[in-house]
Amino acid sequence: MKSVSRYINIIPVLLLGFFLSSCGYNDIARKQERVAESWSQVENVYQRRADLVPNLVNTVKGAANFEQGTLTAVIEARASATAIKLSADSLTPERLANFQKAQDKLGSTLSRLMVVSENYPELKSTVLFQDLTTELAGTENRIAEERRKFNEATKDFNTTISTFPNNMTAGWFGFARKPYFTATAGSDKAPSVQF
Repeated sequence: MKSVSRYINIIPVLLLGFFLSSCGYNDIARKQERVAESWSQVENVYQRRADLVPNLVNTVKGAANFEQGTLTAVIEARASATAIKLSADSLTPERLANFQKAQDKLGSTLSRLMVVSENYPELKSTVLFQDLTTELAGTENRIAEERRKFNEATKDFNTTISTFPNNMTAGWFGFARKPYFTATAGSDKAPSVQF
């Protein structure tokens, strides 16, 4: 009789295990980890860019009479961009928008720095400046690629928790939709080029 009651107690545990495995919990958890991994790579390449900025600024400072306002704007934008810490667990549309806004500001000020540097031929001719601008261009490409991969992982996760039968249990386990990176405001308009 005792052995029968022991088996009866095990049956609910087995049923719960079967239910959890068939509700997609493991699949959702794996995809959430993929989103976290992708987010980590996004942060990694943004950090790479932030690490290049001091070297670039110091190189540019060596140019005689370089616009101090441009350098100050780059330094401040870097400080703002690196001050925002965002983990994959705390991704919300608002937090991601704030992170993206700070990163876009840094990207904008770096672009302005590159445009202004065109007026300084002695700066453009230095090997260190050329190397840094090449590194920066490569990093910007990496950022775009990692953001694309993050959006793919996010789409996969969001689709999984939104489709049947996972949509019936995802909320019970605390899984919620993740936000996407979006285009910067105004990026849909072609830049005007004047000669």
